[in-house]
Amino acid sequence: MKDIEVVSQPLKQLTAKLADDLRSVDLLIRERMVSQNVPRIPEVTQYLLDAGGKKLRPILTLASANMFDYVGHYHIYLAATVEFIHTATLLHDDVVDGSLQRRGRPTPNLLWDNKSSVLVGDFLFARSFQLMTETNNLRVLELLADTSATIAEGEVLQLTAAQSLTLTEEIYLQIVRGKTAALFSAAAEVGGVIANASELHLEALRNYGDALGIAFQIADDLLDYTDDNPAFGKNIGDDFRDRKMTLPVIKAVAHATENEKAFWVRTIVNGQQQEGDLDEVLRLLKKYDAIEKTRADAQHWSYKACASIECLPECQLRNLLCGLAKYIIDRLS
Repeated sequence: MKDIEVVSQPLKQLTAKLADDLRSVDLLIRERMVSQNVPRIPEVTQYLLDAGGKKLRPILTLASANMFDYVGHYHIYLAATVEFIHTATLLHDDVVDGSLQRRGRPTPNLLWDNKSSVLVGDFLFARSFQLMTETNNLRVLELLADTSATIAEGEVLQLTAAQSLTLTEEIYLQIVRGKTAALFSAAAEVGGVIANASELHLEALRNYGDALGIAFQIADDLLDYTDDNPAFGKNIGDDFRDRKMTLPVIKAVAHATENEKAFWVRTIVNGQQQEGDLDEVLRLLKKYDAIEKTRADAQHWSYKACASIECLPECQLRNLLCGLAKYIIDRLS
């Protein structure tokens, strides 16, 4: 893998350029996550914040607002809003998936309980809507409300398709667009909305976020079979052990022989996994070139993200956003 300092440079430059705004976002998040009557809420939320994270979604909002010379403070509110929505979905996801680890740390549902995670997630969703209403911008409300519904639809669709060998790449893409790309897209677009960007530019930001989110999720799926890095809270094969139908597996299953289909039914559908199964998975992924084909898909969406914003004003922020899309793919090298 390439030197991480080189690979992550666009993200570092974006973080540095938006440092003042990001500090304001952190302050607002810490202020609004407080509940005077229920100490469990800030305990759980603070635990998640302490875990770190790249804050990609708030960065998209701040970058798009700054790109169009926004003057005011509502871009801070909206960046905090998308981070609250994201954090709420993480809390809910960990309960639905039965996850025990995230970013190398125990999940809140393990440290506290499922009920606390769900209800604190609900609290953060409510806080996000309180923040967005303070902008007094109906288009902002419409965009983020629609996005929240789309995320929920994506999660339900994923749940209904879980452990199903009939899951196609088309349905996979629909799930990813809902549960991951929708918030990337909204985060990028809403910064332009508050800055009164033109319809052409808003469409460009929307398409950029959509493509970036898809590339991000595909890359994450691929890393599960190519990068053994406990620092990120994942080891090779975690998705297989969790019986997740991610893109590399979907590609391999699509070409499977009868014997191979029986293997996938036993391990994914029935969950009867045994020693040596992961080695067989890796062999099948290699046999059908699933890793390289998945990498090519991620690259396609990364290139599409960059192409989407070519119409935006020429500036450092635009170039860094394109670099961010390339960084996501560089992680796969």
